[in-house]
Amino acid sequence: MENFWQHLQNLTDAQSIISKGGFFLLLVVVFAETGLFFGFFLPGDYLLFMAGLLCASGMFDVNIFTLIISLIVAGILGNYAGYFFGRRTGPLLFSKHESFFFKKRHVVMAEQFYVKYGGMALILGRFFPIIRTFAPIFAGVVKVDIKKFSLYNIIGSVAWVLVLCLSGYFLGRKFPEVRHYVQYIVLGFFVLTSVPLLIAYFKKRTIKQSAG
Repeated sequence: MENFWQHLQNLTDAQSIISKGGFFLLLVVVFAETGLFFGFFLPGDYLLFMAGLLCASGMFDVNIFTLIISLIVAGILGNYAGYFFGRRTGPLLFSKHESFFFKKRHVVMAEQFYVKYGGMALILGRFFPIIRTFAPIFAGVVKVDIKKFSLYNIIGSVAWVLVLCLSGYFLGRKFPEVRHYVQYIVLGFFVLTSVPLLIAYFKKRTIKQSAG
């Protein structure tokens, strides 16, 4: 159990990501996770939360307003990168050979999410791992109108950054000692973001078995 917590802490240590690469590495991670197909495994949600938390505790020497604006811009640009990548590759993306960094099922998952929620998938999808990365790519594949995409992109990035970053910031201001329980917070993020995806997976599997 001790090894599990140690591994989890190392894997999700936003403080080390920020201390080693600083402000710019934080922006690069957010950019990559919100639009580059190989960025699906990056720690977007809790990294935003921890950035706000560390900013509140003075461990991250960046003004909260600068932090938020920069993260919003990084999220918007990341989605644009994903959109134009999907628009350029189109159907070829579905015939691409699978690798550690690319799984066809991730694109299919984003497709199903988009079919169900339409343009709102670009807003709601920000709060779900994998969907956050592949929803803008799929929007590019189906050539969603760029003006419509831009609107959802901006709203989604603003909502995502404000909710998570400010949650960490105000929690850190109110309860400074919460930074000592980061691993529990991270575990909670994993559960909250994974449960909806697992429910969708098992629901789809049950439907297929019933149809068969």
